Amino acid sequence: MTTTDTTEERVPLTVRDSDCGPRIEAHAIGTEAAGAVAATLKALAEPLRLRMLSFIATAPAGEACVCDLAELTDVSQPTVSHHLKVLRDVGVLASERRGTWVWYRITPGYKSAISTLLESFAPAALDALGEHPHLTGLEDADAALDRLAADLAATHPDLARDIVLRTVRESYTALARSAKVSAHLLTLTDRFVRQRLADLTREASRNADAGAATSPQVLFVCVANAGRSQLAAALVRHYAGDRVVVRSAGSTPAADVHPAVRPELAALGTDEPFPKPLTDDAVRAADVVITMGCGDVCPVLPGKRYEDWLVGDPALASPAGVAAIRDELDTRVRALLADLLPELDLPTP
Repeated sequence: MTTTDTTEERVPLTVRDSDCGPRIEAHAIGTEAAGAVAATLKALAEPLRLRMLSFIATAPAGEACVCDLAELTDVSQPTVSHHLKVLRDVGVLASERRGTWVWYRITPGYKSAISTLLESFAPAALDALGEHPHLTGLEDADAALDRLAADLAATHPDLARDIVLRTVRESYTALARSAKVSAHLLTLTDRFVRQRLADLTREASRNADAGAATSPQVLFVCVANAGRSQLAAALVRHYAGDRVVVRSAGSTPAADVHPAVRPELAALGTDEPFPKPLTDDAVRAADVVITMGCGDVCPVLPGKRYEDWLVGDPALASPAGVAAIRDELDTRVRALLADLLPELDLPTP
């Protein structure tokens, strides 16, 4: 019987064990840890549960009840309850009973991990498959985004074209992640990009001419940018007009402004508000950064004035509660404007 030589060098088993074994054991996740992580991943690896988890993660109040999720998934409430129990058993969700309903929210320890799952891992997995359902219509919008970038580059000759194009595409993608309907995404992208480019050029011009007088810029940040921050920004515009540049953003922007807040915004003359993600350029361009319930998500930069306003969330409030929140914000905005623009003639409350 003949044997065929191979090009692989034959290494004694004992040598391979002594050379490779310790390195493998040193770099591999521990057996018990792998088992625990696998149990959680198994609980997440179900399409219906992922949809429910994404709904809870992006809900304006950061929570949802069984009735909401049953409507979302078009299955019975007992089926929804079963899937929620699986996620609760592995520690991803926490529950609280209020009256006849049980409300679910992501546990604090898992918030960052779930955000990474939904915003980084899921898009990467879909990209690998050549699918982009999370970026609704992005491929079809390529030509429109290129045209928008070309138009904006012409009106911002001080910015490189690649910066304008990158800002356009990043803005579209960020808005598409939380959008329920894609029909107006290009219009919203246009408005959002114009704000971002204005912030970029403001910072550049301020650095170039430190002695020039500019209107103060205020940035309001909350979690969803669907209530408090929108109301505060609208109040500043209502009282100060273009004498103050005002922005609002969310650390985890919702798909839409909360319905209870829309009448208040309409009364202040706000034109079609929409939630926007927090960007570094908005923080850099701001003179005053005011946070409301979003923790330490804002980068702390030198030369900025930071305030944290403890204001209720309109998403959880009754109509009377929303009005009270609006009145509290009105008082705080008046005090802020009196400090920023002492000459401003504010109407009597």
